[in-house]
Amino acid sequence: MKKQFIYIGLGLVGLAGCQEKKTGTMETKQVCISDSLSKMVKIDTAKSTPMKDELTLSGEVSFDENKVVKVFPTTSGQVVQVKVSLGDKVTKGQTLAVLRSADVAGNYTDLDATKSDLSIAKRQLEQAEYLYKNGISSERDYTEAKENYNKAVAANSKVRQQIAINGGGNTSASGSLVIKAPGSGYVVEKNISAGNFIRPDNSSSLFTISDMKDVWIWANVFETDIAKVKKGYDARITTLAYPDKVFNGKIDEISSVLDPDNKVMKVRIALNNQDMLLKPEMFTNVVITNKEASSSVAIPSSAVIFDSSKNFVVVYNSKCDLQVRPVSIIKTVDDVTYISSGLKPGDKVISKSQLLLYNALTED
Repeated sequence: MKKQFIYIGLGLVGLAGCQEKKTGTMETKQVCISDSLSKMVKIDTAKSTPMKDELTLSGEVSFDENKVVKVFPTTSGQVVQVKVSLGDKVTKGQTLAVLRSADVAGNYTDLDATKSDLSIAKRQLEQAEYLYKNGISSERDYTEAKENYNKAVAANSKVRQQIAINGGGNTSASGSLVIKAPGSGYVVEKNISAGNFIRPDNSSSLFTISDMKDVWIWANVFETDIAKVKKGYDARITTLAYPDKVFNGKIDEISSVLDPDNKVMKVRIALNNQDMLLKPEMFTNVVITNKEASSSVAIPSSAVIFDSSKNFVVVYNSKCDLQVRPVSIIKTVDDVTYISSGLKPGDKVISKSQLLLYNALTED
């Protein structure tokens, strides 16, 4: 008996007859791919590859703590003015706040006193030196005057150093201390308000400034998933603000302890933020991808056809030798599907226009 075929073109089916054959549980017809359709068909080869696994985590954006400038109080006092707000962009030398400090005012009072003592000690030294050189006074008197002068110089220098430590040129005799930005960037932390009293034992910073060009993503890993994350695993980050934009990075730090409040382990992903899209405290969705030790046959997810609660692929042997074959799926990660049965490495499958071929092969 002479074989008869179905030729499939661009949306047209030329039927010269048919011959049915069985493939698994599917009854299929002999179909040939025409030259015009071959330009629309994509053929992929099934390969044995290590399986990828995905873990979805919640997280939030934080500034890179290694690239920030923290502004600490240099003296105690009361906050008179705060010139910036959280999130403001500041430049180096810009005024952040003004304090009124009794310590600063006291330093300037001490400075005036040491200036007077120094002036008196200098005059006494000059007189003692004149008298000693002219044989009127003893060397002991001259030496004592010299020591008094050196003590006055040291006392004056000590007060000047205290003023420099407490703000130097940013302070005034009235007790005002102007706090200026030590670098340019964004105010990512602000811990003072007008009227606050700053104590000398306060260990927290007044402001934190970051250039925001690099940020950290801190993701939460529950105990059951700790074994699924390791340093160097790939991470894809999405946000509510930019749902269509994916930020790619790798896990670069894993906490050694669990958070005592919510019993999760923190993992860190460092990201470049040149476009300034990511903001501190922004919630993120983090997908961690890793390759497991086991291997499986993998094909493009687009090649899989779901029909009648089962999964099928169109196997390509030649232009006139196509076969519908049922497959069992282990899982799908990104655009790759891992197969447990139905295919072997080296099998070729149709991954584009496969539905057209599937319908032609299985139609009554």
